[in-house]
Amino acid sequence: MEPTSQNAFPEGALLMQELSHRINNELASAINAISLAAARSGSSDVKAVLANVSERLHSYADVLRTLQVPEHQTYIDAAQYLRQLCLSISRSKLESNNIRLVLAVRPLSMSSERCWRLGLIVYELVTNSARHAFNGTEGEVWVELWPAGHFVECRVSDNGTTRQRIQHGRGLTIVQQLVRCLNGRLEQSFGPQGSSSILVFPFQALRFRRSF
Repeated sequence: MEPTSQNAFPEGALLMQELSHRINNELASAINAISLAAARSGSSDVKAVLANVSERLHSYADVLRTLQVPEHQTYIDAAQYLRQLCLSISRSKLESNNIRLVLAVRPLSMSSERCWRLGLIVYELVTNSARHAFNGTEGEVWVELWPAGHFVECRVSDNGTTRQRIQHGRGLTIVQQLVRCLNGRLEQSFGPQGSSSILVFPFQALRFRRSF
């Protein structure tokens, strides 16, 4: 079983937690300002537009809360964690672009720290699909998670038309670092029938390797 002390978390976790709290507070202030402006407006059209903006900001705030560094090391259901994350991603980024997110997961108990890293990876892969695969057309993104012996497998795929490997940017660099932190491997394929990213990593952190 993984250690339950704060040492299991990455260095600078406290700073990252504080930054997340500050961002959430700023979003809450923006939402309150928008709600106040809507209440003061006499135009039904303006009220409708501001209500839509407020709802979108609420969804972004939900994403940020789900992806913030866990304050305590514990074990949680990775399937439920991904349901919450994917619902927030869908509402904030996908629905307005007619992209449907399909989730197929099995109950899976895993440390909150590893779920957090998994969530960051899934977020980046889903976002990449939404950004590169559909070219303004509707489509579907699938997120799957299942146990495989002593390992966990997670697949993010889409039915878009990505014809070549996505240009290696900061997001994918972060993904690769997170995969290494999970002692895992990531295999990706891209083509005219869609893209697929398969992540495989052990349930537990390897004791001989220091966590990132």
